[in-house]
Amino acid sequence: MKLQNLRLGCNDLDKARAFYDATFGALGVERTQMPPEYPIAMYKLPGGPNFAVGPTRDKQPATHANGGTILFGADSEAEVAAWHAAGLANGGSCEGQPEPKPQAPGSYGAYLRDPDGNKLAAFYNLNLG
Repeated sequence: MKLQNLRLGCNDLDKARAFYDATFGALGVERTQMPPEYPIAMYKLPGGPNFAVGPTRDKQPATHANGGTILFGADSEAEVAAWHAAGLANGGSCEGQPEPKPQAPGSYGAYLRDPDGNKLAAFYNLNLG
């Protein structure tokens, strides 16, 4: 089995696009062009699934997962720091500064919440087993 797409709901697509364009841009990933009838922002992750963000289908407010974290791999400590700074400059909030993380020896990571409260992380040199 293979994960093909991961989608998060958002309450303001323009804010979400600005946040994800900046944070994914810091990791070298650009937004995929979508037809106007598809009100989502999509990013094709190298070697991984698509990541999409858009309004909820049921038109109810988007909410974040309590306890959920989406983790992205970075190619350097500098990329982690750039990702974190880009997120803060584009409506995100800090959940953990860029630094070595004791819970993952040898790694360097940072945490953010996007404008809708979804928790994200970027790590360099993370060994998940």
